Amino acid sequence: MPPTATRRTLAVMVLIPVAVALALWAFAWPAARTAPRDLPIGVAGPATATAPLEQRLTAHDGAFEVHRYASESAARAAIEDRVVYGAVVVTPQGAELLTASAASPVVAGLLREAVTAQAPPGAPVEVTDVVPTPAGDPRGAALAASVFPLVLAGAASGVAVTVFGLRRSRAALALVGAAALAGIAGASLADGWLGALTGDWWAEAGVLGLTVLAIGSALAGLAALVGKRGLGLGALLMVLLGNPFSGVASAPELLPSPVGTLGQWLPPGAGGSALRSVAFFDGGGAGAPLLVLGLWTVAGLAAVLAGGRRGAAARVPEPAASPTPAPVG
Repeated sequence: MPPTATRRTLAVMVLIPVAVALALWAFAWPAARTAPRDLPIGVAGPATATAPLEQRLTAHDGAFEVHRYASESAARAAIEDRVVYGAVVVTPQGAELLTASAASPVVAGLLREAVTAQAPPGAPVEVTDVVPTPAGDPRGAALAASVFPLVLAGAASGVAVTVFGLRRSRAALALVGAAALAGIAGASLADGWLGALTGDWWAEAGVLGLTVLAIGSALAGLAALVGKRGLGLGALLMVLLGNPFSGVASAPELLPSPVGTLGQWLPPGAGGSALRSVAFFDGGGAGAPLLVLGLWTVAGLAAVLAGGRRGAAARVPEPAASPTPAPVG
């Protein structure tokens, strides 16, 4: 066997198992280690009545980040603004748990189990879902499943721009146009047809399109700067890390540290959080994820334009040297 063929055979034998192991680590490890980590939760009521509850919640080292509120209305407002995932309201009649299954059905169930388990025997806990999931997607499965298609759409646009040889303004125009149409198609399906999203239609389409654009421009920008191997680096970031680290299926605060934080700095996680905010919370909590998407988009498009100029400069032929005149005589 020729030396080149031998090296390629060994490369396939080694790289495929490594890729499988990396994929299993990225997808299976966060799922197997799901647990609350500084999960924001509110407590409302008189200080004398809420103190024992706060002590029990903080006894779970690092599990909950407890926020104090003076009244039930203040706790509800914090939930609707996505400051906390839920709140326990202590009254003379007993405890009431406020949840927001639209923020995370997994967290809503976890809080229900935790608060019910800590309630005194024979004292039922009333549960009120302040921001419920829509009737078209009662378990929140459709929104959780929407992240991977967005990643694929963004990656496909970045790969297509690179493979088709589009550069500079044409590449940027193609990325923006594809993302805009993808956002419109996604909102039409998820909101108009499935009823899985219930917010402002154009805001949802904008977030979907911006997520696709952030991913696509990142891949195309990396390819413009470092060549086609940039597509592999972009796919590693967005598909292999960004998708499982997004926390959309559960919550970023349920993922192992620092995976949850890292996921929110990548477009899949930021896009999922922004979509949840505009779809169910009137934009509450959407500022930070939209900023992340905007930064990735600007950086990616800037790299596309800069890489295109560099490539154009490299292709300019050097002027031909003037022929040396033949000696006279």
